[in-house]
Amino acid sequence: MPPTFLTKEGFQKLQDELEYLRTIKRQEVANRLHEAMEGGELIENAEYEAAKNEQAFVEGRIQELETILALARIIDENDKKDNNGLIQVGSTVVIKEGNAKPEKYTIVGAAEASPRDGRISNESPIGKAILGHRAGDEVTVDAPGGTFKVKITKVE
Repeated sequence: MPPTFLTKEGFQKLQDELEYLRTIKRQEVANRLHEAMEGGELIENAEYEAAKNEQAFVEGRIQELETILALARIIDENDKKDNNGLIQVGSTVVIKEGNAKPEKYTIVGAAEASPRDGRISNESPIGKAILGHRAGDEVTVDAPGGTFKVKITKVE
C-alpha cells in the first residue's frame, strides 16, 4: 500500500480520533450492547441490532485509522523550502480557471482532504495535475466531469 501523506496536525487529529474510539466509544457501544441484551428477545430487539451495527462501524474505523497511521508519511515543512518552487504535498497554491475567481488550496494526503476547507488531496484530479509544476504554469486537469485548464498563479 502506498504511504498516506499527513500534516503533523492531521496525524495528531487521526491519533486523537483513534484514541477516542478505542477508549470511550468502544465502551459506550459495549454498554449499549449489554443493555440491549438485557432487554429480552434478541431476534426482535432493534436496539441490539443498532448497537451491533455501530460496533462493526467503530471496529472498522479503528482498523482503518491504524492502517493510515502505520503507513503515514508526515509532510515536513522544511521540504517546502528546498523544492525550488515546485508544487508538492504540503504546498499551498493559488489557481485560476479561465475567468473564475482564484482559488487557494493546500495539497494534502487523501486522509485529511477537505475541499471546503481549502485542502485538496494529492490524489484528486487537480492535485495530481498540479504536482511538480510551478507558479505561472498552465496545466490540464482530467476530471470525471471533463478536461479543463488551470493557471497556477502562486505557490507557497
